[in-house]
Amino acid sequence: MTDFRIQGATGEWEVVIGLEVHAQVTSNAKLFSGASTTFGAEPNTQVSLVDAAMPGMLPVPNAECIRQAVRTGMAIGATINRWSRFDRKNYFYADLPQGYQISQLYHPLVGEGALEIENGDATKRIGVERIHVEQDAGKLMHDQHPTRSYVDLNRSGVALMEIVSRPDMRSPAEAGAYLRKLRAILRYVGSCDGNMEEGSMRADVNVSVRKPGDELGTRTETKNVNSVRFVMAAIEHEARRQVELIEDGGAVVQETRLFDPDRGVTRSMRSKEDAQDYRYFPDPDLLPLELDDAFLDECRASLPELPDAKRARYEALGVTRYNAEVLTAEVETARWFDALLDAGAKPAPASNWVAGELFGALNRLGVGIETSPVTPARAAELLALIADGTLSGSLAKQVFEVMLETGDAPAAIVDARGLRQTSDTGAIETEIAKVLAANEGKVAEYRSGKDKLFGFFVGQTMKAMAGKANPGVVNELLKKALG
Repeated sequence: MTDFRIQGATGEWEVVIGLEVHAQVTSNAKLFSGASTTFGAEPNTQVSLVDAAMPGMLPVPNAECIRQAVRTGMAIGATINRWSRFDRKNYFYADLPQGYQISQLYHPLVGEGALEIENGDATKRIGVERIHVEQDAGKLMHDQHPTRSYVDLNRSGVALMEIVSRPDMRSPAEAGAYLRKLRAILRYVGSCDGNMEEGSMRADVNVSVRKPGDELGTRTETKNVNSVRFVMAAIEHEARRQVELIEDGGAVVQETRLFDPDRGVTRSMRSKEDAQDYRYFPDPDLLPLELDDAFLDECRASLPELPDAKRARYEALGVTRYNAEVLTAEVETARWFDALLDAGAKPAPASNWVAGELFGALNRLGVGIETSPVTPARAAELLALIADGTLSGSLAKQVFEVMLETGDAPAAIVDARGLRQTSDTGAIETEIAKVLAANEGKVAEYRSGKDKLFGFFVGQTMKAMAGKANPGVVNELLKKALG
């Protein structure tokens, strides 16, 4: 993953990228009310009097939302501010019934931290400036009526973590790696489900360009990009647009833009040349947050094994680096694999089987590993039958297919269908003799130097034995028979 340079008419340009990720906090209730946060409800069915800004309604912080944000900060090694404060960000928009958003500008809950991403054979440290907690706005719906827009306040008041990176990324690939790593950590911690399609995680993408070594250029902000692929595409398009604009004699305007995924381009939304005065001031209805040692200790103790630590543990157990990365990319996969190891499976062969046979089957079935028809315990039994020589690789595949259909125990399938591998040398020698007798021409060719024909004889013997012969024994006996 090298730096992404754009070759323009005037030479190379460097891209400077920062991301502001809005992650919906995992909680059953909103940040300052008891209204539900369930996704997909009918419009305006999850709105409390607080969310609708009815007169006299006072916000009460949801302790679980604060806890989840603190745990997230701890997971990226960030400073946890024992004292923080909520501010009002004042602006008018139809989906903001209060006329202000409760956020944290001056005193955020979480201070500086960092994420490490893979950068070729090395790692690169991407700084995180802050994580603050704020409430989401509602949603405008423009496609319900030809001349009217409707307001859905179900999201109004939903708790968000805004995770602000430093401008440390230099390519779309680095931004993608950062976003994937952050999403994985959030999902391991359980503080956000990371579902970008449902809007529970989205990114504002800040991009500027400069000649290497120059001062930072003027940046644009592309709002609410909702997939890793779209973030990378938005960066590439916006960087090239800025370079072309500058080289044509124009100037980049500090503005907010939108990404059009159908065309793969960004479009101007509104200028930020004259920054709007949001008139931030401390929210008078909310006391400052003060965190004590007991609360912080509980948050720290509740953290799970995180992706990097888990990957290192798998590698120490003999799993290849590639398999370890695959197995830790999604928290559900890591949990399933841990359960497989707990059931007694050997790490290296188990990792190969999961990354190959299991993933292939799940892809065919169109299901995730969390709903796999085969449990980790059953998979461990299958792998044990392979390890002790009861099943060959081909027989194991047959047993696995039956397990996917029936959920039966592998040993029961082996016994019921007679799929046990045989190492009976007498039976195998008999079939080898028949194969060689039926293919005398090929035997002569083999003995004259065509060594590649050995695979043919192995295949014919295995076919004659209905795939039940021990391949190692077949190879050994064939070598003797062929001289």
